[in-house]
Amino acid sequence: MSCGRIRKFEELAGKKIVWAFFSNNWINGIKFPGKAVKEIRGCGAIPFIRLMARSSFAYGPDPVYTLQGIIEGKFDRQLRAWAKEAKEYGGPLLAEFGVEMNGDWFPWSGYWNGAGESEGYGEPDFPDGPERFRDAYRHIIDIFRQEGAENITWFFHVNWDSVPDEEWNRIDNYYPGDEYIDWVGVSVYGPLEPSMRDMWNELSFRRGFMRFYNQVKKFAPSKPIAVEEFGVIEDPRKPSWIRSAFEFIKQFHEIKAISWWQERWENEDGSFSDLRINSSQASLREYRTQVKSPLFKTTPLFNLLPGYRPR
Repeated sequence: MSCGRIRKFEELAGKKIVWAFFSNNWINGIKFPGKAVKEIRGCGAIPFIRLMARSSFAYGPDPVYTLQGIIEGKFDRQLRAWAKEAKEYGGPLLAEFGVEMNGDWFPWSGYWNGAGESEGYGEPDFPDGPERFRDAYRHIIDIFRQEGAENITWFFHVNWDSVPDEEWNRIDNYYPGDEYIDWVGVSVYGPLEPSMRDMWNELSFRRGFMRFYNQVKKFAPSKPIAVEEFGVIEDPRKPSWIRSAFEFIKQFHEIKAISWWQERWENEDGSFSDLRINSSQASLREYRTQVKSPLFKTTPLFNLLPGYRPR
């Protein structure tokens, strides 16, 4: 994430951003992304770091960074070094471990770490996959607290829909607990590929968000909610999807932050998925119109710990 990309997006949107979201992949080791953090902060945004426990981008369980290995302390030395550098940096940081763990597309998901089995780890009546994730996340936060990295705000980030949609894969099974998590976040997407063009009604923002919300209010009712990822492919219906999503967000006051996923990529069938706000002039015009609302702030508000001052 560069300052240039931030400035380009802000120019397109017609509004400053508060945070800049980027991935800290562990492919070359567990290392604090100091350069990116300083560049983002220097550009006026808050760095939001996704700790991505993977040694490659291959689909399936990771051969190196397993949840069990994290729990057993195999990476404590590297994680402590990461935490120490975060503390030394001193500025405000947002962070999360294991984005969208209730799907089957990331190696840290419950699906690849025991799924619904209950006799391989931990409590005998609790599904092993979610339990391993929960305990690995707790372990990471415990290490960071021991190192005094109190400038980090921790997010718990799920997908709106659990894949597979089975009882063991409920999002509450993954939750580390209120004492560990500061914010609860969610990814809510409309159609993501041209082949999904018949699913626009099914994949409305409102439907996806409410499925998440009805679950999260049962186990984390006091936590602020962030829509950490949302977006939809280019289509004549995209401006309407954007408008409907923002109208819902503006009325649903428990949502305290949003983050559009500004990406375009090629699919296996040769088609393209263009989620960018500028995928068409009509989409860009609608996005700019919606974010003009004074509800969307450009300056972060910090609930500070005693003695802490953001740099």
